[in-house]
This record gives sequence, C-alpha cells and structure tokens, in this order.
Amino acid sequence: MTRIVSGAAGGRTLQVPKRGTRPTSERVREALFSRLEHLGVVTDARVLDLYAGSGALGLEAASRGARAVTLVDASREAAEVCRRNVTALGLRDVTVVAERAERFVQRPVVAPWDLVLVDPPYDVTEDDLSAVLAGVAPSVAADGALVVERSSRSPEPGWPDGWEGVERRVYGETVVWFGEQGPDPA
Repeated sequence: MTRIVSGAAGGRTLQVPKRGTRPTSERVREALFSRLEHLGVVTDARVLDLYAGSGALGLEAASRGARAVTLVDASREAAEVCRRNVTALGLRDVTVVAERAERFVQRPVVAPWDLVLVDPPYDVTEDDLSAVLAGVAPSVAADGALVVERSSRSPEPGWPDGWEGVERRVYGETVVWFGEQGPDPA
C-alpha cells in the first residue's frame, strides 16, 4: 500500500497502476522530502513530476504545500490513476498530463519550475535520461532543483551543461541524486 507521508493529505492511500510502475517507497519519500524541505524548495513551489506513475512524488509535494504540481506520464493508465488520486486526495492546483517526458520537456513553460522530480523506469537508458534532463533544464528556476531517482547500481546522471550533482543519497536499492545549477563561469 502506498500512502502520502506528510502534510495536508498525510496518511491517505494512493492507487497504483497495475503494471509498469515502481512507486517510490514511503521511507525514501520521507527522507527525500525532509531534505527538500530543509533546502526550502517545496513550500509554494512549482513542481514537475516526470514519469509520475501513481503521482506519489508530486502529490507528496502538493500535500506539503507546493503551489502547483504537474504530473507527467506516458502511460494512459498511469495518468488516469494520477487523476483518481488527485480527486481522492482533494488537492488543488495539480495537473495531470498523459505524454512522454521526452516530448513534454520540449514544451514552452508559463513560469519556471522550482523543483523537478525525475523517477524514470529503471529500463530508461542513461542517454535518454540525459536528454530529458537537458530538455527540462532551461525551464528550471535559477535557484531550482533537479532530483533524479534511479537504481543504486546506476551511474550518476549526465547533468546538463551548467548543472552539477551536489548530493547523492542511497536507500537500499534506490539512489537519489540532487542537482543544481553551478556558478556562472566568469
């Protein structure tokens, strides 16, 4: 059973697509969002959750005070599960998009993202992941964060130009990478 860990919808259960997803464990989400809240990048943030699956990461952000959340998943089944979860939790300002991440990140944005959560299926190649990160990077606020969740056996993501991995946290079989924009070259 997958639940929202904390915030307005804390303890509420989430539906999960029957196949093709690997929901982030509550333990990992709790640790991840504790770190993100410490960094001050959740409250009042514009959050993008790519490869959303059940929406657990983005909905956790919404529950903890994000201003607006967009959940993106290529699977129509996953997108429908996300919509049902949004309705069941009664969270506002959450948008669900059934589209491939590679395509979504090419869209123009209304305002920059403060936090981008990227949790692709483990079978997404490093090259494909790097392309998604490069596609979304120009749409991230100057003080925004990119968070990538992968198998602990995966190498560090290929960060886009101007970005760097600043922290790596391992939780059993899962690794979470935190990326931020590096200093401007002088």
